[in-house]
Amino acid sequence: MNNLLKLTITAAALMFSLTAFAQQSEEERVEALLQQMTLQEKIGQLNQLSVGGFDPNAAGMMRAGMVGSILNECNPKVLNRYQKAAVEESRLGIPLIISRDVIHGFKTMFPIPLGLAATFDPELVEQGARVAAVEATASGIRWTFSPMLDIARDPRWGRIAEGSGEDTYLDAQMGVAMVKGYQGESIDNTSMAACVKHFVAYGAAEGGRDYNSTGVSERTLRNVYLPPFEACVKAGAMTLMTSFNDNDGIPSTGNGFLVNDVLRGEWGFDGFVVSDWASIYEMVNHGFAEDNKRAGELAFNAGVDMDMMSYSYISHMEELINEGKVSMETLDNAVRNILRIKVRLGLFENPYIDESKVESTFYSAEALEAARKSAVESAVLLTNNGVLPLNKSKVKTVLVTGPMADAPHDQLGTWTFDGDPAHTVTPLKAIRDLYGKDVKVIYEPGLTFTREFNENGIAKAVKAAKKADVILAFMGEEAIMSGEAHCLTDITLKGDQRKMIEALHATGKPVVVNIMAGRPLELDFEIAHSDAILYSFHPGTMGGPAITQLIFGDETPSGKTPITFPKNVGQIPIYYNHNMTGRPYNGTETMLYDIPLRAGQTSLGNTSYWLDTTFEPEFPFGYGLTYTTFEYSEPSIEMTEYGAGDVIHACVTLKNTGKSEATEVVQLYVRDMVGSVTRPVKELKGFQRVTVAPGESVTVRFELPVQDLAFYGIDMVKKVEPGKFRLWIAGDSASGKPVEFEVK
Repeated sequence: MNNLLKLTITAAALMFSLTAFAQQSEEERVEALLQQMTLQEKIGQLNQLSVGGFDPNAAGMMRAGMVGSILNECNPKVLNRYQKAAVEESRLGIPLIISRDVIHGFKTMFPIPLGLAATFDPELVEQGARVAAVEATASGIRWTFSPMLDIARDPRWGRIAEGSGEDTYLDAQMGVAMVKGYQGESIDNTSMAACVKHFVAYGAAEGGRDYNSTGVSERTLRNVYLPPFEACVKAGAMTLMTSFNDNDGIPSTGNGFLVNDVLRGEWGFDGFVVSDWASIYEMVNHGFAEDNKRAGELAFNAGVDMDMMSYSYISHMEELINEGKVSMETLDNAVRNILRIKVRLGLFENPYIDESKVESTFYSAEALEAARKSAVESAVLLTNNGVLPLNKSKVKTVLVTGPMADAPHDQLGTWTFDGDPAHTVTPLKAIRDLYGKDVKVIYEPGLTFTREFNENGIAKAVKAAKKADVILAFMGEEAIMSGEAHCLTDITLKGDQRKMIEALHATGKPVVVNIMAGRPLELDFEIAHSDAILYSFHPGTMGGPAITQLIFGDETPSGKTPITFPKNVGQIPIYYNHNMTGRPYNGTETMLYDIPLRAGQTSLGNTSYWLDTTFEPEFPFGYGLTYTTFEYSEPSIEMTEYGAGDVIHACVTLKNTGKSEATEVVQLYVRDMVGSVTRPVKELKGFQRVTVAPGESVTVRFELPVQDLAFYGIDMVKKVEPGKFRLWIAGDSASGKPVEFEVK
């Protein structure tokens, strides 16, 4: 038989096999494959490799069925070669699942996730995730390590940029929106599997230091940290990643209670679980396992299906099976979980990339507009003495200054492996392009990067300021200052930025400070030396037009703080939904440096506060100004008593008492006054974005099922406990008057 005939018969057999395979149900296809696999091929599916460029050795492993997934390669030509090795040159033809950290965009970069959370707009966040999926899948990426669902209440932690802030409810809403956007309404070639991470409590790392220990109780896990994961699992998230930290002494990558009992047992998760990068091996560093073999045994029996870059499974799994330390049943279930997602994504039918369509997918007009709108809605107006919006008929000359005015890379923020700074529209470019005909633009950076010390540069900026009507100072953090492993103890503006703001303020000209950063910063100094502060968590590709349009009034601010801004680092952790103490601050205590202690005096109040700073934060959760004012009526509810199966219908009248149309994020909070365990002083339970014309009043209605008041109490059972509650509808977590009701 000649080679051509052999190839023809082989191709026909493969086509027949794929056709028959495609006609089976998802589980039938998984079982059919599993029955054909050798022990080594099963172990191969558990192995994820990081590759860069085409590596013949890696391709050889794929031909042998020893690789289930790859990450960190985005070149379509290279990916097609790898996929060919797995699909056409291996015994069973099981495709690779190709992964990448697509965190807030692939090519078109959206605001960092903390900024997206500031929009309080899940529909817009879903749209952004859809854009990211379309661009990434065109390059062959079918699996992203996002969304990050870590509740974070410590701005020192660098990865606070990657999540949605301090609140459980908001975090769940943003996470579900991202899952839906990545995976799409129905699975097709643009579907990118979401990976919810990090399981769990990683955001509570001691000292705000990455990879550090946490000490979160099971009750707090269930009431605060786990609900966003459960919401995303129920929304169809295909994969989940364990976290680096140990909690209560048990590394999350070796915690079978979390994965086997909660994730799979209680929530019914049928996707697969992947370790974080080398986190299986790192259990050796934790002192939880004596070597990599033991670490692999612990992780696998704890429910971690795929090993990212520890080589634990590929090196030791066969030995662990033969020794009876891992059962074949456990191995088969892990392989089922991985194959199930590959089948679900349609990788067997469409493993390859159409290289001719890749470039045309990037930076579409629709994608750029979605990124611009997201940047507009994510910006938070923190202070304003009336200088904003700028009046183009009165402002003739503006000074554009500061290290972030024209910083195309740093504007994108952390986790932007694939975003091209050449496509970034900076504030300087946007002001020149959009408003250069209306106002004269003077550009003098003063500082060329955020950590620079440069008195001569500041002097040049001050000299230029004397020629301007308004100073637009763009300050903040370089992208490298936040993200994984980029933690801080000092969360003030770095370098000479404060000195520059002070010098500009001394000119007597109005100073508008725009800050682009990856975390909340201390802002007492900036508030005292500026006329307005517009805060943008690194806003992405289209941040420049968004910020500029806000400054000049063609857009109106609507962003709200997704995390509490502390007055100083000593207040951390400070967050709105803390539990009530037995001696709560009552607002009458005086700071030590205001009233000196008299002879023999040992106390100034005996309540829960600080002697050397105020109890209140700089800005509370849910806070943000706009270019108008809103007036809230007291909330009303239909009844004062409810049963566990009832729905609370609450409403408020919102009136625009200013002179411009604007959007308000109306927020619903509740407090359980007495519980079997202490309860938070407030909890967000709903929000709506409402646009109101000047002088107009609208009724904003909420439906709150009583079951949404359930929590894990003293008996560790989730239920609604009877008792009295308070309900607020307000513009932030520190405002509004409550109405009371009772659950019988």
